[in-house]
Order: sequence, then C-alpha cells, then structure tokens
Amino acid sequence: MLQARQLVHAPAALRLALAQVNSTVGDLEGNASKIIETIARAKEQKADLVVFPELALTGYPPEDLLLKPHFTADNLTQLQAILSHTRGITVVVGFVDGNADIFNAAAVIHDGEIVGVHHKVYLPTYGVFDEDRYFQSGDSLQVFKLKEVTFGVSICEDIWHPDGPHRAQALTGDAELIVNINASPFHAEKWMGRERMLALRASDDEAVIAYVNMVGGQDELVFDGHSLVVGANGEILARGKSFEEELIFVDVDIGSALHSRLIDPRRRKEKLALQAQCPPVETIKLDAGADAAKPKLPVRYVNPPDRLEEIYRALVLGLRDYVHKNGFTCAVLGLSGGIDSALTAAIAVDALGADAVTAVSMPSEITSSESKEDAESLARNLNIGFLTIPIREIFDAYKSALSGSFAHTKEDITEENLQARARGNILMALSNKFGWLVLTTGNKSEMACGYATLYGDMAGGFAVIKDVPKTLVYELAEYRNLESEIIPRRIIEREPTAELRPGQRDIDTLPPYSVLDPILRLYVEEDRSVEEIVRTGFDAEIVRKVARMVDRNEYKRRQAPPGVKITPKAFGRDRRLPITNKYRAE
Repeated sequence: MLQARQLVHAPAALRLALAQVNSTVGDLEGNASKIIETIARAKEQKADLVVFPELALTGYPPEDLLLKPHFTADNLTQLQAILSHTRGITVVVGFVDGNADIFNAAAVIHDGEIVGVHHKVYLPTYGVFDEDRYFQSGDSLQVFKLKEVTFGVSICEDIWHPDGPHRAQALTGDAELIVNINASPFHAEKWMGRERMLALRASDDEAVIAYVNMVGGQDELVFDGHSLVVGANGEILARGKSFEEELIFVDVDIGSALHSRLIDPRRRKEKLALQAQCPPVETIKLDAGADAAKPKLPVRYVNPPDRLEEIYRALVLGLRDYVHKNGFTCAVLGLSGGIDSALTAAIAVDALGADAVTAVSMPSEITSSESKEDAESLARNLNIGFLTIPIREIFDAYKSALSGSFAHTKEDITEENLQARARGNILMALSNKFGWLVLTTGNKSEMACGYATLYGDMAGGFAVIKDVPKTLVYELAEYRNLESEIIPRRIIEREPTAELRPGQRDIDTLPPYSVLDPILRLYVEEDRSVEEIVRTGFDAEIVRKVARMVDRNEYKRRQAPPGVKITPKAFGRDRRLPITNKYRAE
C-alpha cells in the first residue's frame, strides 16, 4: 500500500479543496444548492480552487435523462445560477454541456465567469458504463494559470489512459497540477489499483494529481469517495475518507514537480514529439488578485478501510441512499432465523436506524423452534419492530384451492414455492398498507444458481446482499459482531437451509458454498470457460452443474430487484446476457 510521508515544503502555491459530495440523479436544484453551500465553505477556509466530482450537477449516471433536451437545458440553467457564488474563488464542476450534441463536461469557473470547459475525451462503454450512448468525445485541451500554478482538468476515464489529455496538458501545456474529477463506482479493494494507477500517471507526467470522487448510492452503484492528492513522484500527499461527504483541504506544493522536470533529460524530446501529434493546448490566465495570508494546513491523510469494513460500509450507504433518495422512511423484511436475513437486518439497522426497520417471522409447520427463537432473539438484539404472522392457514388454503388441479400428483418443489410466495404476499401487503420498502435477503450465490423463488423470497424493492456471495455473508456477519454481538452464534453456526421441506439442506441442491463460490467467481466474474475452471482443480461434473444452473436462470435474475454492487462484476448492469440463449459453455 502506498504511504504518505511527512515532508518539509516551501510555502504552498495553491490551496485546493476537494469537494467529495453526494449528488442525487435528477435533483438539479438540490445538487446546485449543495455545490453553492460547499463553495461558501471553501471560501471560509481561503481555498483558491474547489473541485467537484464528475456530473456533480446532474448526478451520475443520469442515463436516459440525457435524451431529454429539457433536462440538459435545466442543467445549464442551474450552472448559471452557481456563477454568482464564485466571486473570489476558482471552481471546477461536472455538468452536461451542449444541446443537440452533448458532452460529459467540467466547467472551470473563475470569479463569477466560466473561463473554460473540458469535454471528456475517453467515454467508457463497458461494465456499468454506457457513456458512448449519450456523449460526444472532446477534442480540445486547455490549461489554466492560477497564481503561480498551471493546472489542467480531465474527467475520470481520461486519466486511466497513459496518453490521455493529462499527458498533453502536463507536457505541452506545462501543467504542474492535473485535476481529475470522477464518478468512479465502488467494488471491493478497487482503491488499491486506482491509487497505483494515479501514482504512475503522476510520475510519468511529473505533475501533482488531484483526484476527487463522488460519494453516495445510486440504484445499484455506490461511489466511495476516497479522494486523494498524489505528488509528482507518485507519493500520496493527502487522502480523504471513504463513504462520507467531506471537503478536503490541501495546500499543493508544486516544487517537486518543477524539480523533476528540471532534472529529466527526456522531457524536451517527448514534448516535441507530442506537440507534433496533438492539437495545441490553450493556456488561459486567471487573475487571482491579492493573496491573503493564511497558515499552512497540516497534512490530510486518512487510512483506507480494510476489505470487510469497506464492503459493509458500501452496503450500508447503498441501502440508506436508495431508501432516502426514493422517498421511503421505513423498511420491512422477512426474518427466517437464517444467516442471510440476519445480515440484511443488521445492515438495515445501521443504515436506517432501529425505529425504521420491521422484521416479520412467518413460520410454517416445517419451521424449526430454533429458527423461530433465533429470529426473535436477533430482533430483540437489534431493538427493531417484530411481527409474527404464521403462514400455515394460508398455505393450506392454497393447497385446498389447487387440490382439484393437482389431483393424482405428488408434492414437490411446487408446494415449497407456495410457502415462499405466501411469505412474499404478506410482506408486500405490509408494504402497501404502511409504505414500507420490502428488503429481499437473497445472496449472490443463490441468485447465480436460481436457488430462489420468483414472486416469493425474490419479491421486494431492494436486494441488499444481492452481490454478496454466501461465504462472504458469513465473513460480514462475523465482522458486524465484532462491534457488538447482535447476530446469535447459532445463526452463524447452523447448517444453511431454506426450511421448505422436512430435513432440507442447501447442500442437497447446491455444492458446498466453499466450492460453489470460487467456481461462480471464475464463471460469472471472470468469464472463464468450464474447461478452464476444471483445469484449476475443480471437479468437472460439479463445474458443469454450476454452469448449467447459472445459464438457465438468467430469466430469474432479470426480475430481481436492484441491489448494491460490491464485486467487480455484479448481476444487472455489469452482466447482460440474453434470456433466450442456446449457447452452453460445456
């Protein structure tokens, strides 16, 4: 992991504020108000330059809102409303530029006036991104001279390419500071690769890089913040918090960048070569006025969270923002006495507060006394509302109504699914009556294999742990219990079961989760073939069975509610396979 180092610097040339804000898609007026309020706070701390994330004005991703001309026009109106609040400071803010042809853009505003606009050059169209559907690519570059510092602006994907606009801005535009604004979605441990990449760019460009990222939840995506400043030698100079809004102040010293350039004999040749290949970089000088005296700030450095902490916090933030941004106040879930619903309940309480969560136990004649006891114990530990609504009479009524149609047939999975659907109906009835959001409790391992019931345990508004493999569910439960042991040990230690028939165990249908989850990671997240997975040491028949289950259950996943993405490839936006599909990777 890259570490910060305490250095003795010459007086700082520029006070930078990284505005790690939580925008809401489509809330143009609300986002503009947040930007204005943050600018005022940056002024109070005598910042010279305050930088907001990618598309901070519209929220990210705005998706097909971008196809509505009135949406882009309203975004421009709100940008104009911000201008009068920028007297005495320079601001970089993400917005949508243009009318017929639109651009993912960053406005550079100085002293009440838009002095430049950067149009994103590299438009990602992979994974969760679909920017080429909406935006045109930029083709011109600018740098800005503020006080004694020349800075360039780039947007997210631009910095991931070694020959991106940052290269020309630093080499031919003489920028000592590259400001990179982002809406970079979270997945576990992504920050490590991101920091390595930024350190490499800073070293190659011999420039300080200021990276500001959005924070917050948007449907299935979570933005983790984790903004930072990287020195020209690749050293982390400052780092902000993860999963929290904050305004990070950094006194930028460009001395190391200037020194690196003076002693690097390659720079002149590379500059001449790049000038021959690229259009000229325009330099815009900004009148900074008199520089008020200000004491130098201490180094701002926050250690990143470890793997389990960041995943848990992402799930909490994703749920909280989904609930609040969509106008809900309370959530309800079925509490079975199993590990998945226990973890979901704990996350819900940490996200929304105990008063906003109601759990429902819906026992059948098959439900064990242990399951009922553990559900009640967990609800008591969490101090949440707890209802018990038995389903035996409902289940009997279903069977009675269907007895004629089902005559001369044996009970099978149909009767198992009727129990799950009775429970789904109860939860949806409570949702309709009281306006509660139904949280489903299925994990990624189940969703991958179709080990779930349509219109039963899949019925709901938000699937909190939809992208959490079963083995990780156990890890997160143990992690949450480190703070306070709210999840009873018996829930963690009992063999997992759906409890829809006597003596049922998950292992009757699925391989052990310790075997299943690594196969799913290779098949789903890494797109490995069956043959490749078998070569890693897994039993061929088990791998083929898992692949068949994954392939034939795409139709179920299409009907699942959204849930927080925490792995590199989640079901949904990340993975778009056809339902009608005869290809089988056998």
